[in-house]
Amino acid sequence: MTDITSAIVELSDIVDARYGGKALGLAELARAGFDVPAGFVIADADPGALPEGLQERYAALAASGASVAVRSSAAGEDGAESSFAGQYDSVLGVRDHDGLVAAVRRCVASTGSERASAYQADSGISGTMHLVVQEMVDARAAGVVFTADPVSARRDLAVVDAVPGLGEALVDGSTASDHFEVDRTGAITARVSPARASVSDAEVAEVVAGARRAEQLWGRPLDLEWAIDRGGRLRWLQARPITTLPGDLGAMDSVPAGDDHVYTRCNIGEMMPGALRPLTASVSGQAIEYAMQTVQVIAGFQEAYQDDRWLQLGYFSGHLFLDMTEGTALSAGILGNSLEQYCLSIAGRLVEELVPKAPASFPVRLVNTVRLSTFALTAGGAIRRLDKKLAGFAAPSAATPHELLAELDAAIELYNEATLTHVRSSSRAAVAANILEGTAVKEAVRAGRSEDDGRSLASKLMAGGSDVESAMMLAQLDDVVDRLAGDADTGGRFLDLAPGDAVTWLVGGSGATSRELADFLQRHGHRGYRELCLRDPSWGDDPDGLGTIMQAMLRARRATGRSARPARAQDDARLSRAVRTLARMARAGAAGREATKSRMVLVAHRLSRGYRLLGEQLVEQGRLPDADLVFFFDRRELPALLAAEDTSAMVAAAESRRTALPFQARLEFPDVSVGRPTPFTPRAPEGIEDGVIVGRPACSGVVEGSVRVAATVLEAQDLQPGEILVAPVTDVGWTPYFTLIAALVTDIGSSVSHGAVVAREYGLPCVVNTQGATRVLHTGDRVRVDGDRGTVTVLTG
Repeated sequence: MTDITSAIVELSDIVDARYGGKALGLAELARAGFDVPAGFVIADADPGALPEGLQERYAALAASGASVAVRSSAAGEDGAESSFAGQYDSVLGVRDHDGLVAAVRRCVASTGSERASAYQADSGISGTMHLVVQEMVDARAAGVVFTADPVSARRDLAVVDAVPGLGEALVDGSTASDHFEVDRTGAITARVSPARASVSDAEVAEVVAGARRAEQLWGRPLDLEWAIDRGGRLRWLQARPITTLPGDLGAMDSVPAGDDHVYTRCNIGEMMPGALRPLTASVSGQAIEYAMQTVQVIAGFQEAYQDDRWLQLGYFSGHLFLDMTEGTALSAGILGNSLEQYCLSIAGRLVEELVPKAPASFPVRLVNTVRLSTFALTAGGAIRRLDKKLAGFAAPSAATPHELLAELDAAIELYNEATLTHVRSSSRAAVAANILEGTAVKEAVRAGRSEDDGRSLASKLMAGGSDVESAMMLAQLDDVVDRLAGDADTGGRFLDLAPGDAVTWLVGGSGATSRELADFLQRHGHRGYRELCLRDPSWGDDPDGLGTIMQAMLRARRATGRSARPARAQDDARLSRAVRTLARMARAGAAGREATKSRMVLVAHRLSRGYRLLGEQLVEQGRLPDADLVFFFDRRELPALLAAEDTSAMVAAAESRRTALPFQARLEFPDVSVGRPTPFTPRAPEGIEDGVIVGRPACSGVVEGSVRVAATVLEAQDLQPGEILVAPVTDVGWTPYFTLIAALVTDIGSSVSHGAVVAREYGLPCVVNTQGATRVLHTGDRVRVDGDRGTVTVLTG
C-alpha cells in the first residue's frame, strides 16, 4: 500500500506561496472580502495516493449541485517572476468523485508534457504539483482584467476582455472577446465589441473597481480572472502578478504644478524629442528649467530660482513638457505681447485651453518690459562671455569617479549658462517672427488681400538669413557630398563600404574631400539627432549614423545631379519700412537662435562624454554591471551610488527604468494637455475636408509629389530624392535629409521651429502644425503641399 503524501489544505489556511501562486491568490482575495467561489487545495497531488477525506471534502463542496473545476497551482506558477499560464492542464465540469480522480491524474500528468518541461527548464522552476478544486460559476459572462495594460505597459489603464459564458473561450481563442480600456477615473477610453457586448459598461466599471482594489492590496499590477453568474453576481476566480511588465513608466514623474495647468509637447518636443533617460532629464531638462525660471525672475514674475521644483517644465512618462500656464505671465506682465503671440511662438496656434492671467497694471508692465527687453537685447555680451568659457572647456575626464563627478557637477553651471543664453536669443527670434507675421497680415488685409497672403509673405521674408547655423552646416556637408559625386572612384568606394567604415576611411585620407569632412566634424561633430540627450551619440561619435546620411545624399546626387543651396532673401524694396525692419530682425533672430543652440549642444556633448566615462569607471569598481546604466540615474542619485557599500537596490531601480524606456518611447501625447499629460491613441486630425489637411504656412511655394512618412530619423533613411517628408517634428539630426526632399510637413511646430527655419533657407515649401498629418498620410500617397496657404491636399489618380 502506497504511503499517503498528499493532503487537503483549506484556502483559509494558505498564507504563503508554498502551494503555488494560484492558491495563494485565491486565499488572499477571499481574506480581503472578494467574492471567491468555495474550494480547497490538494497539496503534493499524487494520483496513486489521494489524500484522506478527499471524497467527503468533495461531496461537501458539490452539495449545492454545482460542478467543480480542477486547476493546477504548481510551485512557481502564477508567481511574481513567471506565470506558467496554460502550461498545465485544467479540467472543468467535474460532477462526481470518479471524475475528480480522473481530473487529478490528468493535471498531474501534464507536469511531464513537452511544453511544461520546456517552460520549467527555461524558468528554473520545479514541477511540484498542487491542485485547486473549486466550485464552478454558472457564468453569463467571464473574462480577465489587467490593472495595467500589458501591451503598452501603462499603469493608468486597466484592460478588460470579456466573452459570453465561461472564460475558457477567451483563453483558447475560440470566441472573439469584447475589449475595454478604462482610465484611472473609471472612464472607458477605448472599446472593441465584435458583436453585442457580453457585459454592460456598469459591469466593466465594477470589474475594474474590484481589480484596482486588489492591486492596492497587493501593491503591484495584477491579472485577475472573473465571472458574472446568471444572477449578475461578480465572482473572482484568480489573481496573479503581471509578470511581463517593464518598470513603471511614470516612476520618475515630476509633480504637476497644478491640475489646471496646460502642458504641451510643442517647442520642447522639438528640442527634446522622444523619451528621455533620467540623467538627461535631470541635466538637460533641468538646464532648460533653470533658464526659463531665470527669465521669470529677471522679468519680475518670480522671486527666485527654485532648484527643487519643476515650474516651467514637467517630466512625465519619460517625456518633457512645457508648462504654458506658467509662461502666461509674460503675456500678462509685459507690454507689446499677447496671449495669442505667446501661443503662436510655442504651439503655432491659439491654445484655447489656456486661461490668460489678469494683466498687470501699466507701471508694472512697463518696468517688467524694460527688464526683459534689456536682458534680451544684451544677449550679445552674454554670448561673448560664454565663448570665452567654452574656449577653455573640455569634456570632464578626471581619473577617479569622485573627482570626475565633482568635475561634471561644476560643468553643470556652464551648461545652465549656455542654455540661458540660448533662451535669451530664442526670445528675440520668436518675438520678431510673431510681430512680423502680425504686421504682414494686417497690411495684407488693408490692401484687400487675405490673411493667408500676409502669412505667406512673412514666411518668404524670413528666408535668406545670413550665417544660419543649420544651413551653414548642411551646406558644408553638401560640399563634401558634391566632391564625392564628382570623383567616380572615391564616391564609388564610399558607397561600397559599410556606412561607418566609409566615414572612417574618408576621414583617414589625405585628399581635399577628406580634409573637408574632417573640418565638418571639427565644426559640427557635436551635433546630431536628439542632440541634448546625454546617451545618444553625436555625428562625431557615430560614424554609422553619419555615413548612412551621407550615402543617402550621395545616391540622390548621382541620381538627380541636384545639390542643396540656400535660398536668397526676398526682395523687400516695395514693402513698408516697418515690414522691412521686422524682416531683418526676424532673420537675424533666427540666425542667433541657431548659433546659441550649437553652443548649448557643445556643452551637452562634452558632458555626455564625461558621464559615459563615469559609467566605465563605475563598472571597473563593480558598482555598475555596464556603463550604459549610468544614464538611468537621476544626477542627484549619483553621489549615493558612489558612496553606497551595496549598490544592488539602486542598480535594480536603474535597470527597471531601462526596461521601461522602449515602452515610454512608443507613447504619444496630445499637443496640449490640461493637468498631468496622459498618453493617448492617436487619431486623424479633425477638420479635414475634401482631402485637405490645414496647418500653418512656414515656407512659401507649391509642390506635388509622393509622401514619405517618417516617425523617426531612422525611418528617414528610406527617403528617395524628390519625396515629401512628413514627420512629427524635426531637429538638427534630420537636416542632411533636406537635400533630398521636395517639401516638409510636420505635425507640430511654429514659424521659428527648426524645420521651418531650414526649409526657408533652402526654399522648400513647408507646412507645420498640421496636428497629425503623420496619422492621415501614408508613404506613397501623392499630395500637393501649398506653403503659401498652409495646406496639404491629397491627390487622387
